[in-house]
Amino acid sequence: MRRALRSLSRPEPWRRGPVFAALALLLGPLMLLHARIPSLGLNLGSLVETFLPWFGLFVPVLLAGALWRRSASAAVALLVPVTAWLTLYGGLLTDKSRPGGDLTVVSHNVGADNPDPAGTARDLAASGADLLALEELSQQARETYEKGLAKTYPHHTVRGTVGLWSKLPLSDTRPVDVKMDMGPLGESKPDEVTLEYNRGLRTTVATDQGPLAVYVAHLGSVRVNPRGGLSSGQRDAGARSLGRALAAERTERVVLLGDLNGTMDDRAFDSVTSQLRSAQEAAGSGFGFSWPAVFPVARIDQILVRGVEPVSAWLLPATGSDHLPVAARISW
Repeated sequence: MRRALRSLSRPEPWRRGPVFAALALLLGPLMLLHARIPSLGLNLGSLVETFLPWFGLFVPVLLAGALWRRSASAAVALLVPVTAWLTLYGGLLTDKSRPGGDLTVVSHNVGADNPDPAGTARDLAASGADLLALEELSQQARETYEKGLAKTYPHHTVRGTVGLWSKLPLSDTRPVDVKMDMGPLGESKPDEVTLEYNRGLRTTVATDQGPLAVYVAHLGSVRVNPRGGLSSGQRDAGARSLGRALAAERTERVVLLGDLNGTMDDRAFDSVTSQLRSAQEAAGSGFGFSWPAVFPVARIDQILVRGVEPVSAWLLPATGSDHLPVAARISW
């Protein structure tokens, strides 16, 4: 300890590793000021925000560099990104769930190329959900899901590639325009799998506490192009359209379920997140990454609410899809 203190009292350790110190000092503001990162025609800000939680991995890398250079200045500078990351995500590290709740909701992108839709239907029926939203329903698999879920869910509605199965009566169902263009939905599917173009719906669920407006949406896909940045025009337009629909919604209690193909850090969803809050952030534990199912790196499947209180949120086990199902329990 005496040797370490004598070493730190000398000027050399504070002069070493200026590059690592500078990178640490830049990393913290980059995370905290992510909303101000310009797009530069490449959707750069949106790309950073999609993977923002993973920027914390740069801290141990910079720490290794500081130790390698024996740089006291770089080690101290790391307090800046550590503080920034904890400010943004420290609250997600604790379990905020609590017992109780009136309604369990589940959302799952079942995957148009799911090799076992019947097995997926059985798993979802056993989840205990009162409301079950499915996205990316192919025409070929729709009948399989309808048969597999009919016993558990006497009420259901499907619009295009999205549907809602419910233990409670449904009414006033209508499609929601999420601004998709005509043609394939930007996703690589087997030639024999066909998808319809509508990817959004709104319906009213009759509960003992009054009407609950439920939206189910599957926004456009996002592609990362090394030369063109983040290609997200369809998704961003769909998010804005969804935001307008939510702003016009007169029902007090609202739940949005779906594959939004983006994280809630992404500025593209400002019109949605300004009106609804994430059940995972309010009542979950951890980040709840849902895609890809083999090694999840982002939560792009969302449960967002307004006028109800999330009491718990979690992930369900993997099915034949490349997404994990997301679940939440809400209270009046």
